[in-house]
Amino acid sequence: MALIILIGVIIPQVTLKIASHKKATNKYIMTISSSAFRHNEIIPARYTCDGSDINPPLSFSDIPKDTKSLLLLVDDPDAPSGTWHHWSVYNMAPEIGGIDENSKPASGIEGLTSFGKMGYGGPCPPKGIHSYVFTLYALDSMLELPSNATFNEIQSVMDIHILETASITGIYSKNR
Repeated sequence: MALIILIGVIIPQVTLKIASHKKATNKYIMTISSSAFRHNEIIPARYTCDGSDINPPLSFSDIPKDTKSLLLLVDDPDAPSGTWHHWSVYNMAPEIGGIDENSKPASGIEGLTSFGKMGYGGPCPPKGIHSYVFTLYALDSMLELPSNATFNEIQSVMDIHILETASITGIYSKNR
């Protein structure tokens, strides 16, 4: 153990380990975007319970070259009962480029939402303005999970596989 001497006081040197994601070998920063809304702007009603309740179009770019699969998680951290999970799609092919409006990628597996169903469940806040975070994860492997995996099950196995993350946040207030 190394010692640091500071003004006559001997203090053991402590090495702190900070949790971090694996370093992706990517020249650019991975991004997720939508042609339907910009970061921190209103999600159009079409993609919510006030409209058609379909998923918005999403585009992915600058995926790290070592990526084996992509994972998308969509949640509402402002929900009164705690974070509400609106959509999860895992084991998507890295070259997918995005998800079209009102669709699910053929290579992805959808997990169970807080609505108790698989598939996209759009914003539907009980009151006030809520944030909806669309987070894309580049992973160094496929996730071995059943098709009805919950967010907690997904999160319990994904952390050690994350190469890089990107997110876009939309906001919505339910029409009354």
